[in-house]
Amino acid sequence: MAHAHSHHGHSHSDHHRHESGSASSRLLIAFALTCATLIAEAVGGWLSGSLALLADAGHMLVDAAALLLAWGSARMALRPADARRSFGYARMEVLAGYTNALAQFALTAWIVYEAVARFSAPIPIRSGLMLIVAIAGLLVNALVLRVIGGHDHDDVNTASARLHVLGDMLGSLAAVAAALLIRYLGWLAADPALSIFVALLILGNAWNLLRRSAHILLEGTPEDVHAADVAGTIERETGIAGVHHVHIWQIAGGQRIATLHARVARDAESTVALVAIEQVLRERFGIAHATIQIEQGEHCAGEECRRHRQ
Repeated sequence: MAHAHSHHGHSHSDHHRHESGSASSRLLIAFALTCATLIAEAVGGWLSGSLALLADAGHMLVDAAALLLAWGSARMALRPADARRSFGYARMEVLAGYTNALAQFALTAWIVYEAVARFSAPIPIRSGLMLIVAIAGLLVNALVLRVIGGHDHDDVNTASARLHVLGDMLGSLAAVAAALLIRYLGWLAADPALSIFVALLILGNAWNLLRRSAHILLEGTPEDVHAADVAGTIERETGIAGVHHVHIWQIAGGQRIATLHARVARDAESTVALVAIEQVLRERFGIAHATIQIEQGEHCAGEECRRHRQ
């Protein structure tokens, strides 16, 4: 039995480091804008008596820390692999996303607790000041969201940062709505009611982020890829039978890695098989780094192959 291994994907790592560097600059600008806004909202909430503003300021305080953490992890992801961490530090971005999601759960619990207390004991609110500060916060949050820009579906670090900023925008929007309702309808309960509404919206997004981050940290298969499909596609498009022991996971968002075994009839076919499999993995499944073991001998058949692919 002959064995051969193939590794590829260095150019993708270089591209990922370039993207991380660009993202880190945007995150640092977003952090500075968020810090300025949270100070304004905290002062405005304290002077006006608005829970919605104070909740949004508290939310932004957590978000400022989250943006700083996201920036730091993006910078650390630029570090090359070393002897202790052969895959580099890219997974720090995923860890940051996971931590940020947990912070959102704690924040929503605090907002709901404070809002419930306000329902039973409402306090006077200076709606004019509240409205001015809320509108300013909404505009700055929209600017921060534009600075951060879009992100790849698998980029949980930038996704977590966008989640925090989106939550800030919703908080500011709720504060604007609450200020208008209090000012023109005298409905003091609007302040805690809309605070709870925003908390529930944040909770749903935080759960989705937590699930995605945990899946990567547990080295789960990417959501849009299945090992059996990968094996079947390789066999169908290359003519190589007996593809088995297929494992696919992610180091960080967008950095997919695979290992698999493939049987060939003759050792002379090994090089051709390696090139063909690499092409299918790269073009059909976005897998830029693979370890492929070529085995010479009879093909696995029937139930054996199916068992190996699971």
